[in-house]
Amino acid sequence: MRSAMTGPGSAVGSGFRWVGRNWLAVLGVSALVVLPCLWHRHIEAGDLGSHVYNAWLAQLIGKGLAPGLYLASQWNNILFDVALLRVGNLLGFVAAERIVVAACALIFFWGVFALVGVVTGRVPWLLAPCMGMLAYGYSFNMGFMNYFTSIGLGCFCLALAWPSGEAARGGAWAAAAAFAGLAWLAHPIGFLWAVATIVYVAIRRMLPGWWQLVMPAVAAASLVVGRWYLHRRSDLTVDWHSGLPFWQSNGADQLMVYGDRYARLAWILLALGAICFVVEVVARRRDAEWWNKVALPAELYLVAMIAVAALPENLRVSLYAAWVGLLVSRLTTISAILGLCVLGCVNLRKWGFVGFAGLAALYFLYLYQDTGTLNRLEDNTERLVALLPVGTRIIPTIGVDPDWRAEFVGHVADRACAGRCFVYSNYEPSSRQFRVRVAAGGSWIVTGSADNAEDMQGGGYDIQAGDLPVKQLYQCSRVDWTKLCLRDLAEGESTGKFGFRPGG
Repeated sequence: MRSAMTGPGSAVGSGFRWVGRNWLAVLGVSALVVLPCLWHRHIEAGDLGSHVYNAWLAQLIGKGLAPGLYLASQWNNILFDVALLRVGNLLGFVAAERIVVAACALIFFWGVFALVGVVTGRVPWLLAPCMGMLAYGYSFNMGFMNYFTSIGLGCFCLALAWPSGEAARGGAWAAAAAFAGLAWLAHPIGFLWAVATIVYVAIRRMLPGWWQLVMPAVAAASLVVGRWYLHRRSDLTVDWHSGLPFWQSNGADQLMVYGDRYARLAWILLALGAICFVVEVVARRRDAEWWNKVALPAELYLVAMIAVAALPENLRVSLYAAWVGLLVSRLTTISAILGLCVLGCVNLRKWGFVGFAGLAALYFLYLYQDTGTLNRLEDNTERLVALLPVGTRIIPTIGVDPDWRAEFVGHVADRACAGRCFVYSNYEPSSRQFRVRVAAGGSWIVTGSADNAEDMQGGGYDIQAGDLPVKQLYQCSRVDWTKLCLRDLAEGESTGKFGFRPGG
């Protein structure tokens, strides 16, 4: 791939020349990548609805129409939100959502494609079905758009800075630094992963022979010490359980999104990848050059797996801080990317590609069906919200199907409210992790407590006099969990008193 995608000279220039030579294939694959952003009336991606709603609040803040809210100055976890607001100001949020989300999906897909290609030395067209599934995996369907974009940008950074041949010289470092900066603006994890990997690989290259094994040993020991330290800090609240056993958090879990059938598909995909790898190992067992090529990506994949085992799923640094949540569930995106780097070293047979393509077709069929159900839920939400007077406050208590792992479906109410009503239980301002924040004096628009926001939507909050007037949006049918109702809440009532949770 060095000769196919980079060749002599600047890595950046060579990359553009490769795209120029393959523009038709790039265009066709890109069209397929953005298709899930277009196939329904709404893009269903969990927390995405909250991003759209808070972009609208940012508009109101700019016009002085959101008393008690302000825009904080911060330099990470903002790239997606800023892009959404800027495009929304020009074209409206309906168009902006599709444009910006599609751009993020393309950044992620082609970032992974570039990284796998540079690491393996070959154009990874045959792994494109796997990359497409990963692009619309758990992280996307949960709506972690800043994190998702950060990982894609981190992949571009690593592809440019990968220390082999011309790709790590000259202007490539400047371009890599630019991608790293953008990754930081999106989310710290993509930036930290890229920088840590560059440092790791650079030090490893300086070590001779078996001394290179010091690097994974030091990385593993550091992660174990970090886990021990977190266990001993009594002032921290730490949750170590991701909902999946360690041995399932191997990267394939990114496909486990909306039910048990996704888990079965993920295991079949993992088994097929393992078979392809074992066949290659048998065929190349005496090929020292191949073993040298596969050693580094396999080592990085192993370190990523150790990190998944050592790090907590949720972390809270103080009683009044918001949770840093679903950390391990997010990080397996990186495990999956490194797993693709390992699989990219395999000379994939036709039957392997056919298998991956068939599984991808089945995965996207499942995704189309389940996101179609979420579109019905959102259509019902919009019909109810359209009847409300402008400025009404609501608390949505919309539960997820218990078999679904992607759980943030309640944010369909956030998107429906943009331009009309206020989601009083909106978690972003009180979490203080995003640009839109609630001032110390509070706001009529949103609760000032991250704990209260979580309890309100979870059904465990008792309404106080200061919360009124407020309405509850809830599921009111045991048979069809997409059917919703609205009611006025009274002082002392619990947000879990009314409604039927799916599977309840």
